[in-house]
Amino acid sequence: MSPPETRSRPLILPRCLAIALALVFVGTVHAGVNAGDPFPVPEAAELDGGALPASAGKVLLVDFWASWCAPCRSSFPAYARLHADYASRGLVIVAVSVDQNPTASETFVERFHPPFAVRQDRGQQLVRLVDVPAMPTCYLIGRDGRVRFVHQGFHGEDTERELRREIDRLLADPTNVP
Repeated sequence: MSPPETRSRPLILPRCLAIALALVFVGTVHAGVNAGDPFPVPEAAELDGGALPASAGKVLLVDFWASWCAPCRSSFPAYARLHADYASRGLVIVAVSVDQNPTASETFVERFHPPFAVRQDRGQQLVRLVDVPAMPTCYLIGRDGRVRFVHQGFHGEDTERELRREIDRLLADPTNVP
């Protein structure tokens, strides 16, 4: 019969591996607003430009962006196309700038002339409440006010295609109503 320490050694490695994997997984979970969570509705005073547009019974895409963010420059034309294709079917898009310098945000907006609503979170209240992980990050919210999809970053046509699939799904889903 082998000594007790020899019998327990084979169990140590799997246990350590399981603990290490659990720690890695916990470290990758985003603590902020995630899919399935209700999206917080800010007070009108929290955003320059007013509260988020009325979206009751509609699908809402809220995009957090900044003027210094290179992928944000690519996302605005894509959101303009989404707005053109889906606004009449019930999609509302709101781009929320986290720039603390209003001139930088205004210059960006003047350059892109977005056909959708733009608000500024200069006080960083909404971005902190949502705990936005990166710029840009967009939240696709169902008609019931719950976050259905979260897109961290913007990856050109791939992100736009994925958003189109998700928007089509949310607009067609009769159970996705308040």
